Amino acid sequence: MTTPFSTLIRTASQQQHTEAESSGFMTDLLGGRLGVEAYARYTEQLWFVYRALEEGAEALRADPVAGPFIRPELFRTTALEQDLAHLRGPDWRAGVSPLPATTAYADRVGACARDWPAGYVAHHYTRYLGDLSGGQIIRDRAERTWGFARKGDGVRFYVFDDIANPAAFKRGYRELLDGVNADDLERQRIVDECKRAFDYNGAMFRELADEFRMSA
Repeated sequence: MTTPFSTLIRTASQQQHTEAESSGFMTDLLGGRLGVEAYARYTEQLWFVYRALEEGAEALRADPVAGPFIRPELFRTTALEQDLAHLRGPDWRAGVSPLPATTAYADRVGACARDWPAGYVAHHYTRYLGDLSGGQIIRDRAERTWGFARKGDGVRFYVFDDIANPAAFKRGYRELLDGVNADDLERQRIVDECKRAFDYNGAMFRELADEFRMSA
């Protein structure tokens, strides 16, 4: 391939990416038209997805395709649990529930972790690089809208304390993508799985929008 794989994967999934980030739910959330309950419910959904991503990570550490991407400094489950304890209280686990779209999303991530390491890379890329980039916009809006302490409880999911230079980290991550241990056919399958990942995100946002439209 003459085009770097990191460029190919970004441009090929751009439409799905744009559709997901411009969803009605996310637009309303970032625009301050939804309350902190919507933010908390969204955080719940993220917990189910990241638990699937990170529970399968250790078994992939030695895998030639996915192994180079297993970076503990990216892991978000613990931060999400801290945020949920702040948002929902110490007994938060008893009250959280996945939406149907979230269950489908987490199940797909788990299946890739078990059976298809290259597919796992697709989900890893769509989630973590998004967190390091657009996720910072969500953190800033959440702090200003609901009064969370800067980089504190409630927004810890978006804070990567172990990554001193996010821009340099993202450059290194893209270099990993460019050198991923996969032939051209498998790389195309990774691209297709990235598109699927954004579609799962979009479905989750639509169900969140429906839930808060009905409760309005």
